[in-house]
Amino acid sequence: MERPANPFAASGHELRKQTTTRRARMVTLLLALLLALPVALIIGSILYHAWPVLSWDYIWLNPSDKGKAGGLWAPLIGTFYLVVVSVLIVSPIGVAAAIYLHEYAPAGRMTRLIGLAVTSLAGVPSIIHALFGLGAFVLFAKMGASLQAAACTIAVMNLPVVIAASREALASVPKAFREACWNLGASRWPTLRTVVLPNSLGGILTGVILSVSRAAGETAPILFTGAVFFKKITADVPGRFAPYALDDQFMAMAMHLHVISTQVSNMPAERTYACAFVLVALVLVINSAAIALRVRLRNHRKW
Repeated sequence: MERPANPFAASGHELRKQTTTRRARMVTLLLALLLALPVALIIGSILYHAWPVLSWDYIWLNPSDKGKAGGLWAPLIGTFYLVVVSVLIVSPIGVAAAIYLHEYAPAGRMTRLIGLAVTSLAGVPSIIHALFGLGAFVLFAKMGASLQAAACTIAVMNLPVVIAASREALASVPKAFREACWNLGASRWPTLRTVVLPNSLGGILTGVILSVSRAAGETAPILFTGAVFFKKITADVPGRFAPYALDDQFMAMAMHLHVISTQVSNMPAERTYACAFVLVALVLVINSAAIALRVRLRNHRKW
């Protein structure tokens, strides 16, 4: 006796859809690998040329002889300070602006103008931010050429990124969460503080990650606002608890790399590659730590 056909078997149309889905997945995976391949090749080439110079002494020593000898300690710690101070400035301002625009601001012309201004600010070239920082912070605010002026300039440049990422993160929290709190008698701010913000931290952290990368890699905004080619730092300065104070000029990796690769004659090529590799590695380490924290926060979400 002939066995009846399986009524739950996939039809020809469903089989074709599954085949198309598999092909699309393979194509997108191939495109992602093709996108990552040039990055891996560039980093590998930089590491290959920088390998003769890379050592612990290269990290811990100050530059000397116009960067032809010594290490990268002064620009490395200066870049770290610049990133930390700029993130501490831009994060609360950007998140607060996003909260106002998404949760409190009424729909109207003024809100649209603010959104347009934020979007337009994201497209301003970095050299314009440098001139703005020179006029607003170095001259008008009388900060002088210093770490705090450079950090404020970087913060202004990264503000649209943090605001946009934070608004998207707040919008991703289901409205039912807010309505449940309101029905229980909670006002808007306790709802934001205890429910909305904890569930949107992962997305907010995305904007902070992007701001870290730009803060570490930008040269123009710090060129006019506080970065210098050489400033030796020591750990035994009387009354000084940190290598750089906020009102000090400072060295930065991006500035140092720019100068030794374009302004210093007879610079050994391997030292230029080594500086570039350390800068890339610093950004990757900071981004990896932030991404790991973001993944952990997302895994703790209950929805």
